[in-house]
Amino acid sequence: MRKDIKVPEVKNVTLAITREVNTHNEAEWNVHLINRNNHDIENTLVASTGYGELNGEHQKTSTLRHFLETVPARGTALIEPINAEIFHLNNEFWVSYYIDGKIYDKKFIFLPDTIKEENLIYIKELDMEGVLHS
Repeated sequence: MRKDIKVPEVKNVTLAITREVNTHNEAEWNVHLINRNNHDIENTLVASTGYGELNGEHQKTSTLRHFLETVPARGTALIEPINAEIFHLNNEFWVSYYIDGKIYDKKFIFLPDTIKEENLIYIKELDMEGVLHS
């Protein structure tokens, strides 16, 4: 039965949405995966989608899927750019990866309006400011 399936707990893997200022002095936002483990993670799949409401009208973005072959121990990987126009939505990222042949997966959700200037912190692994998923 389903209760008999042991799902390993995701540890030391998280996401960050960072802000960089481009040469036109405009903010560019990107999603990064951070591997804080002392071992690589392999065959990582990330599915991202946004959903929610604006003025009582349901909104949903396309689902994007990304594959990362290896994210090194204590390393990071750029997942995708993200448009600030969808920060009013739930921004969901489903991350699945393998360690020693076992699959791990976790859903990370950045809630509406949490990706904003006042929530930026310094993220040492990326050496930039962003919103770190807790």
